Amino acid sequence: MPISRASLLSRRGLLAAGGAIGLGAALAACGDDDKKKGDSQKAAESGKSGPWSFKDDRGKAVETKSTPKTIVAFTGTAAALHDYGVEVKAVFGPTKTKDGKPDVQAGDLDINKVEILGNVWGEFSVEKYAALAPDLLVTDMWEKDALWYVPDNSKDKILKLAPSVALWAAQISMPAALQRRADLAASLGADLKAAKFTEAKARFEKAAARLRAAAKANPGVTVMIGSASADLFYVSAAKTSADTAYFQELGVKFVEPKVNAQGFFEELSWENVGKYKADVIMMDNRSTALQPDALKSKPTWTGLPAVKAGQITPRTTEPIYSYDKCTPILETLAKAIETAKKVA
Repeated sequence: MPISRASLLSRRGLLAAGGAIGLGAALAACGDDDKKKGDSQKAAESGKSGPWSFKDDRGKAVETKSTPKTIVAFTGTAAALHDYGVEVKAVFGPTKTKDGKPDVQAGDLDINKVEILGNVWGEFSVEKYAALAPDLLVTDMWEKDALWYVPDNSKDKILKLAPSVALWAAQISMPAALQRRADLAASLGADLKAAKFTEAKARFEKAAARLRAAAKANPGVTVMIGSASADLFYVSAAKTSADTAYFQELGVKFVEPKVNAQGFFEELSWENVGKYKADVIMMDNRSTALQPDALKSKPTWTGLPAVKAGQITPRTTEPIYSYDKCTPILETLAKAIETAKKVA
């Protein structure tokens, strides 16, 4: 990320634009379209009558006269709710790539059936949002009381139109982040005792056990969490994001960078990208970050031991917090550690 651009971004904007942080969420995908529609209808009907309330991660008790129906959410959070059978009317945040395909953060959302209020950082159509007559806005929170992808310059107008729920994507561990999205989905009508949800959770727990075993069997393997821009390489601290904090709890050994004042990552020039030694590099898979194939022209990158050894694995930096979507994340990292050679 160019220094001039970074200076124009807010603290949260810097994180979104390419700093290697992570979160999102994911649970049980719903199968074919008819089944998805049935699940959504069932979820909606189960919460039809009476007042609705939910205490979010700001400690704010959000209350409405009835269960919200017109829900607008950050794309990754909407994808998690979708996995529980709770559908949203509109989304904001990375949803559609330049070629019109679903962004990685959209999960199984049908991006042609939701209104996209904003697709990039700083973009949010207040007019379209107001026209929806929203019942509820839902998003992530990386910093206390800061609503992810809700622009600061229009935040006051947006928050006047409907109640909002914010859920931590940092400073907690992945199981807690998963539970909070599940709690919200249940409040909106999802049946968490349904077989597909209990089975998805069981698969997640099995994957977690596999990652723990992989880390224990390969204690010398060190992992670096990276994200690339044209001018800078970001090395993240594992403890600050829900996903990597959990991987660390499971025994994965991470590079520990000297983070900046924001506390999430350290910015390195490409000349200094070899500052830390790692056997495996987890690379930010978001559309806002440069991917490994785009870095082949950078000799300091191609000279890294992990790169030479082909020990690069994707990092789902903003996970979709449902058990269905988080399970492959654990399995991918477990495989990378199981097969890694000590090269640093």
